[in-house]
Amino acid sequence: MGSKNKLRRFRENETFSNVVQPERKDLTDQEFPLKGNWNRDFFKKDQPIVLELGCGKGEYTVGLAKRFPEKNFLGIDIKGARFWRGAKTALEEGITNAGFMRTQIELVDKAFAENEVSEIWITFPDPQIKYKRTKHRMTNPHFLERYKTVLKPEGLMHLKTDSEYMHGYTLGLLEGLGHEILYAHHNIYINHDAPKEVVEIQTFYEKQYLEIGKPITYIKFRIN
Repeated sequence: MGSKNKLRRFRENETFSNVVQPERKDLTDQEFPLKGNWNRDFFKKDQPIVLELGCGKGEYTVGLAKRFPEKNFLGIDIKGARFWRGAKTALEEGITNAGFMRTQIELVDKAFAENEVSEIWITFPDPQIKYKRTKHRMTNPHFLERYKTVLKPEGLMHLKTDSEYMHGYTLGLLEGLGHEILYAHHNIYINHDAPKEVVEIQTFYEKQYLEIGKPITYIKFRIN
C-alpha cells in the first residue's frame, strides 16, 4: 500500500463515527472516558461487548456483527490503514454494532473496565516463533491476565490461526495453567462440528491459505 493511500485512509478514519483513536497517553496517564462506558457512549446499545484483537482488515468484526446483531463488536489494531476497510464497510452497510479502535493490544486493560467484555477473538496473530519474542505472543500468560481483567467471569476466548506452532503453544499453556478448553481442533474445515461462525467467516489471507490447503486451527476457552 502506497504512502498516499495510507494517509488518505488515516484522514478518512478521523471522520468515521465508528472509529476511536486515542493517544497512548490517553490510556496510560488518565482514566479513558470510554472505559466502562462503551455501550452507553459509543455503541448506544446495552449489549454484550465482543473484541477482535489484531483485527487487520476487520473481516471478523464486521462478519460477526452482521451475524449477531444482539452483540456489540469492536475491532482493535494499531494499524488504522488496515481496519479502514472494515470501518468503511460497516458505515456503508449500516452495521451499527461494529466499531474499531486504533491502539496497542497490551493496553486493552486500560481501555475497558473490569467485567466489561463478554468475548475476545484473536484471529491469525503473528505466532512470534522466536523465543525472545515470547512476550509478544498474544496468548502468553501476561496477555491472558490482561484479558481476564476485562472479561466477565464466564467470558469466552477464541483463537483462530493458520500457525500449528501457535495452536500447540496455546493448548499446552492452557492445559498447564488449568484454564478451561471448550473446543479445539487442528483443522476446522474437516471437522463437521466446527462452529458455523468459525468456518463461514473468512479473512482475506485465510482464503489464500485455504486455496493452498493450509490447515486452519481453532480453540475456544475460558481463562480461570
